Parts: sequence; structure tokens; C-alpha cells
Amino acid sequence: MALASAFLPNSSFISSLGFGKHNKPGGPLSFHRICYNNHNNFRCLATQQTLSLPPSSPRNSANYQPTLWSYDFLQSLNNGFTDEKYEAKERNLLEDVRRMIVNENTEPLAKLELIDDVQRLGLGYRFDKEIKDALHTHVSLEQTRRRTKQSISLHEAALSFRLLRDHGYHASPDIFESFKEQNGNFKACLSNDVKGMLNLYEATFLGHQGESILEEAKAFTTTHLRDMNQHLSNDHVLSQAISHALDLPVHRRTRRLEARWYIDAYAQREDANMVLLEAAVLDFNIVQSTLQKDLQEMSRWWKAMGLASELSFSRDRLMECFFWAVGIASEPQHSELRKALTKIACFVTTIDDVYDVYGTLDELELFTASVERWDINAIHVLPKYMKVCFLALYNTVNEMTYEALKEQGHNILPYLTKAWADMLKAFLQEARWSHEKQIPSFEAYFKNAWMSVSGVVFLTHSYFFLNHNFSEESLQSLDPNHDLLRCPSVIFRLCNDLGTSKAELERGEAASSIVCYKHQSGATEENSHKYVRGLLDETWKEMNKARGIESKFSKAFVETALNLARISHCTYQYGDGHGAPDSTSKNRVRLLIVEPVKLRG
Repeated sequence: MALASAFLPNSSFISSLGFGKHNKPGGPLSFHRICYNNHNNFRCLATQQTLSLPPSSPRNSANYQPTLWSYDFLQSLNNGFTDEKYEAKERNLLEDVRRMIVNENTEPLAKLELIDDVQRLGLGYRFDKEIKDALHTHVSLEQTRRRTKQSISLHEAALSFRLLRDHGYHASPDIFESFKEQNGNFKACLSNDVKGMLNLYEATFLGHQGESILEEAKAFTTTHLRDMNQHLSNDHVLSQAISHALDLPVHRRTRRLEARWYIDAYAQREDANMVLLEAAVLDFNIVQSTLQKDLQEMSRWWKAMGLASELSFSRDRLMECFFWAVGIASEPQHSELRKALTKIACFVTTIDDVYDVYGTLDELELFTASVERWDINAIHVLPKYMKVCFLALYNTVNEMTYEALKEQGHNILPYLTKAWADMLKAFLQEARWSHEKQIPSFEAYFKNAWMSVSGVVFLTHSYFFLNHNFSEESLQSLDPNHDLLRCPSVIFRLCNDLGTSKAELERGEAASSIVCYKHQSGATEENSHKYVRGLLDETWKEMNKARGIESKFSKAFVETALNLARISHCTYQYGDGHGAPDSTSKNRVRLLIVEPVKLRG
């Protein structure tokens, strides 16, 4: 089996396969390899000459809009924060922030608020050890308070609970019992504590299944926060914070995009710490310059691959795929993972369109079998456009395998190819339902759908990029049914269905969680959406619990799994932000990747 490169330098990938406009069909089928020199290392690229053109029978088209981001624009990005002087200034500011975090004289609530601000401003990854030590000290303090029956405010109790759970500590929701009346209801006077109510609301989203007090608190705070927000016309900062939380809780928001929003919100506060704010702004802009470099490299890769121009029926979504990858892995040290996830997202998007829009059922069965065999000789039966897809995927995944084998000494190919084959088999099942105009039972649909959504593919690749030292024993945890792979995939699927079901129905793709539940139960459209949103909440509870359980997975992988769920919410919150990006999607990209935060002064 050839370990092949993803693209040819300075030339179109598609052209290298002999698929140029002057290539004529016919003649004997032959396979050959093109070798080239890449930084003094020779690689071989498996290629094939094609026998046939795509079938002339009518094909479906989803009429996807063209990309919003031109190649030239992406290549021109430069936010101006690549100079060493900015990194030197940031180091000094970060040292000042570190001293704030480790200061032993800071009051407990002030320390918690500082940690929360540091994390929401996007600086948490800079101070993992310091935050861990501070929270460990806080746990000891809480134990002493409980023994001596010291009372604390709702604001402090809720903030403490949220931060501890967010860092994997066992924090009991019983701490909120003291805020209830004897009749079991939350005290009405709590509604006067806006910060406390806001933090209690945010805390409820880190609940586990069966924690009824958190469900009661969520209903209580949601009602009162909505009411409060109508009477906070004189406090724009607090009103904005409530609206933001009610729109989507912080636990479910993508970290880097949340940092961009929080920097703006924090700058409006009268009590803002200017050192902390300046550090956050500088860090955001420096990290953004890294993201821009990664994006430009991916833009060159995507153009050289040539899939967008060759497969005109598919979505050209390089920027949206990169945005997705940033949502999963935004820290600057994860450039290689980010680029790999971008490539995966591009292939998932393209191949999904092959199955959903363009391919005939016979062709899709052949393509699925070819990927399952992962054999270059298996593709001679495929039409031209599928050869393009297979060879591009084959070379890219093999390249990732080659790099892992060279650097880590492990052959990860069986794990990667199995993930792709399992997803495509799920794609195929959905295509059969669609071709047969069949609406499956909700159970049958969902058993297949959480695999077809591609979450396991993303997380399987992420595992190997984040873990360079792993044993056969640890690999046993890399099971699609493990909660940390299954739950984010289920959330991905539910968010996707909520955001895309209307457009898919218009294209004749009937199977979705909403459609299947409505068809099976006889529920209204509104109640079907409500049911799916309920499943979403329950799955988050499962994942919250799973992340706190000791496992073979690294902290970085656990965070990646959570981030997959978060970027799913972000992408599909207001519709199909990936397939049909609108002004909201474009603005998010602009804030996160294109435009730096303006420094004060």
C-alpha cells in the first residue's frame, strides 16, 4: 500500500491525475505513480488514468451558493501581529496576570471571578497549572466552610460549582439546597441578585442526569432572567450578558469565539482590569496571526487539490471547514491538528454531497466498498468523479499515516480507514432511504445518524494528533460507543438536524431526527423540535458526567470532544452555517479570523 502525499506542489492535483480538459476517455486502464521532491524527501503519489466520463443521466443539484471567500483574499490576510515585539510585550503582561492568579491574599470570591475572567477572555490555556492549583486550594477552603457551616452568596456558590465542574472536580449540586424555601421552591428574594442568578443559570448546564435540583434551578433562573432583562435598560453591560447567556450558555460556546465576544464585553465594565484586558487583546491577535498562516496554507492545499472546480455540484467551503477546525482546536500549539481537521472537513463536505446530491445508488455502493477495501486497485469500477474523490482522500489519509509512522513509530492507518468506512456505510444507508422515499423509524434513523454525522472521524484523527505515546490498551478506549466519542457525535447530529432539516426536506432528503420522530409519533413540527432539543440537553448531561470520569483519554482529547459539540451548536444555531453560510456566519469568521481586536490608546 502506497503512503502517498496529499498534493503536488505548484500544480493542480486533478491535473496530475490526467483529468485535464484535453484528456480523452478510452484505452486500457493503467496505474502509475508520480514521485516528487518535497523538502528533500521523496514521496510517491498513487494516481490513475480514467476510462470513462461521469454518466450522462440527469443529476440532482442542491444549487449551493459559491464560496464567500476568494483565494486571493485569504492569501492577503495579515493582521500585523507577527512581529517579535508583540510576543515580548505579551510575555510581560502574562507574567503580571500569573502573579494575580497565584496571589494568596486575594479573597476567595475575587479569585474565582479572576479565574472566570481569565478563561472567558481566552487566556485559560496559558495558565493551566496556576488555575489548577488555585482551584485545588479553593476545594480545601470549601470543605472547611462546610464543616464550620459558613454561609456564602448565591453568586459565589454558583460560580464555584461551575468552575469546579468545568475542571473535572466532583462538585455536589446539594450546595444549592440552602437557597430554597421549606416548600422546596427557590427563594423569591434571589431574583434581586442578578449576578447570582446569572451564574446559577450558567451552572445548571454542567449538570448530570438525575440532578433534579439543577433542572429546577434552570427553570427558575431562565424565567427570572428573562423578566430581569426587560428592566435593565440602565445597565447595558449586564443586560448584554443576560441576553448572551439566554441565547446560548457559556458551557456550550466555542472557546475562541466566546473570547472575542467577552473581550468586547469586558472592556465596557467599570471594574475591568486593564492589564488583564490588554493581555487578552494581545494574545487574541497573536493567536489570530497563527490562524491566518494556517488558513493560507490550507487555502493553497485546497486550490492545488482542485476538488471544488472538478466537482461543481459540491459545496466549496474551505473557510467554513477551517472555522470548524478552529472551533475544535483553537490553541496556537495545535496547528497540525487544526490543518488535519480542515482537510477532513473538506473531504466530509465533498463526499457528503456525492452521497446526498449527485451519486446514483449503484455508484455509492461501489464507492463505499472501495473505501472499505482501501485498495487503489478497487477503484477501476468507479466513474471519473468518484475516482477523483477516492484518490484525493486516499492520498491525504495515507500522508497523515506516513507522518505518524515517521514521527511516532505507529501505524494508525487501520483506525483511520475504519472510521471513514463506518461513516460511508452510514452515508449509504441514508442514501438508500432517500432513493426509496422511505422514512425509517426514529430508532433506526438515529442508530445510523450519529455515525453518519462524521464526529467519530474527526475525533479518531484528533486522538492520534494529540497522543504521540499510546499503548494497545489505551487504544481500546477509542471505541465509537465510548461516551466521549458518541455523545459529541449525537450532539453534532441533533444540532445539524435542527439547523438543516428544512433545506434537506426541500431537496427530498426526508430522513432527519425531526422528520422521523414526527412521522412515527404524529407530533406537531413544534413538538418534534422540542423533543429533539430535549435529547440534546440529555446528551450534554451524559457527556458532562463522562468527562469527569477517569479514563485513558488525555485532558486535551476530552476538551477536543467537548469542542466538537460546541462548534456544532455554533454552526447550526441559526440555520445551516456550513452549507448555506449567511451574514451571521460571515461575521463570526470576520471576528475570529480576519479582523484583529483593536488595541486601546
